[in-house]
Amino acid sequence: MNKFKIIFLQCFILLTSCSNSNSISSTENIEPLTILNKDNLGFEDGRSRFRDIFCTIFNNNSLSKETSCEELLLFIDNEKAHSLDSVVLKPSEKNFIVGLVPGIAWQCVRNWLDNDNSGPQHAQKHGYDVRLFTVDGLSGTVNNAGQIRNHVNALSANDSKRPIILIGYSKGAADVLYAISQFPELSQRVVAVVSVAGAVGGSPLAENTSQSLLNMLAYIPQSGCETGDDKALESLHTETRQTWLENNTLPDNIHYYSVIAYPEQDKISFGLQPSYSQLEKVDSRNDGQLIFYDQLIPDSTLLAFVNADHWAMSVPVARQHYLNRITFANENDYPREILLEAILRYIEEDL
Repeated sequence: MNKFKIIFLQCFILLTSCSNSNSISSTENIEPLTILNKDNLGFEDGRSRFRDIFCTIFNNNSLSKETSCEELLLFIDNEKAHSLDSVVLKPSEKNFIVGLVPGIAWQCVRNWLDNDNSGPQHAQKHGYDVRLFTVDGLSGTVNNAGQIRNHVNALSANDSKRPIILIGYSKGAADVLYAISQFPELSQRVVAVVSVAGAVGGSPLAENTSQSLLNMLAYIPQSGCETGDDKALESLHTETRQTWLENNTLPDNIHYYSVIAYPEQDKISFGLQPSYSQLEKVDSRNDGQLIFYDQLIPDSTLLAFVNADHWAMSVPVARQHYLNRITFANENDYPREILLEAILRYIEEDL
């Protein structure tokens, strides 16, 4: 690992260790589904069928066979028993365009990660056209929503009539929700939106973290980003996101889905343990960056409580780098490819 990659590693640890979330009372004595059902956080429970699909794919694949499917998706509260309806793993027939919108700082670190693009490539084998809709790593939701619209507007004439699924990871989920609510021409093209460990309700960590510290990532050699509009963290403040959700109505022609990162404590990587401990003052049911209830799109279909931390859900921090795997990203091994395929198969069946 060269010196630039070591600097990036140090910056990641610094950024996840510098917050102090101590102003909100604990919610741990309230059951998860009770919290998700309160106020405007209603949802439809799709976990049983999603488990059928996920486990069928998992059992027919060679990825991560050191564990069982039951360990990868947690049973929380009263999840219904398996539906036992058969799952046919045939190629997709719906001609979707799937736009993946990454989270905060992704643009900065993608060169360092040596991302192997395995998720989109895996989905492609099953007929899903998955594309990365890059957005500014250090800018706010208003700026990035416009970039999502631009990605859709730039699609070729041959793609102009194809249905679009938008999957937002971390802050990418907030960017997506802002985009579909502000641009009617975009919402008319989109048939489904998915939050994958999405910062739908913000994060207490953002309120005590400095944007100037985050902007350091733009000045490290081999970084892939610029400082942007300095509003990335501001747009993730809990009050900002909650106020936005209260004052904006999501288009009702779109189907919404939520996948919640809900790791057992021993599944938190070393690099996320400082921020996990900060959020634990509010609720230990967090993924190292977000509390579980802040990941749910209101009135969406809840697909799963995934036994993985925030990085393991989407970011291959450890896959290419052995040092990362044994140090700060030691719990990064999760079959993301299977998770992505299962999400897309569930949506195709549901639609």
